[in-house]
Amino acid sequence: MAAAEQPGAPASPPSVPAAADRPAVTMAVVMRQVALASRWQPWKWELEAVLPDLGEFGDTVQCLQQDERGARWLYPGFEVVLFRDQAEGYYLNLTSAHPCWFVLWRMDETEPDEGLRRPVPMEVSLSYNEAGRWLDAGETVENVPLDAGQRDWLQAYVEQHYRPEPKKRRRPESFKAPEERAKY
Repeated sequence: MAAAEQPGAPASPPSVPAAADRPAVTMAVVMRQVALASRWQPWKWELEAVLPDLGEFGDTVQCLQQDERGARWLYPGFEVVLFRDQAEGYYLNLTSAHPCWFVLWRMDETEPDEGLRRPVPMEVSLSYNEAGRWLDAGETVENVPLDAGQRDWLQAYVEQHYRPEPKKRRRPESFKAPEERAKY
């Protein structure tokens, strides 16, 4: 008799969907160094693109272009997995004015020479809520627009999994007994 079948044995944990059951895509991030006309800061880094990564980029960071005007670096291999508990964040992204990819990135602080430091993308997401949490934590988060095919893929997931919570009507304080009213 298995442990879960024995009397008094703890019940087995509820089944968690396997990673294979969750929709996922692998993406590559392109960061761009832009020259500035400033005596205090000669350049800045910004997110240029989030591209589908079908394996053609390999698994190492690549310099795509570097000259006096700036540089472009490609960072492959970011797996973006959709989770049901993030469905509201995907919905908010899709219903915003410009649905987009969110990329959290940091500067490589291990490089002692500031002139050689590059950005390091850490996470890629489609969840508006997740991006908001990153921003609240003081992280650098930038976005680039979703293309039509990516938007349709995310829309299909949201339609299948997102169910808005019903709005609960609050009884006005004036209709409550004084002892039931909120104390400020």
